[in-house]
Amino acid sequence: MARAMPIGARGQVEQTVELKHTLAAHNPNLPPVYSTPDMIRLMEIACFRALQPFCEDDEITVGTAINIEHRAASGIGAKIRAEGVLESFDGKFYTLRVIAQDDTQEIGRGTVGRAVVSVGKFLEKMKKTSR
Repeated sequence: MARAMPIGARGQVEQTVELKHTLAAHNPNLPPVYSTPDMIRLMEIACFRALQPFCEDDEITVGTAINIEHRAASGIGAKIRAEGVLESFDGKFYTLRVIAQDDTQEIGRGTVGRAVVSVGKFLEKMKKTSR
């Protein structure tokens, strides 16, 4: 099982908004602003980075819950930074506080839940359930 993950463990990731990260990439009638799914993906990566150093062997963390508010729009060229900070845990389930900011403002916040899994065991379970 993973080593103890300290409260306050943090991970960050940055991304520059491109057309492929916007609503307009999915529908040309929509504005070219950073999409909520792309913001959540960036938040998930930050959380993965916060916890991965404490995983052992073939362990990783996977997402289990998302509670996010997308509070402001960002356009093409904006640099987005997401950060995840471990707030609490219950057994193998971890809750991280997340925030996303662009060059000028907070654009999103909330919590992300993750769980530690063994990749090997996870894949075996997937084989059994996908028959």
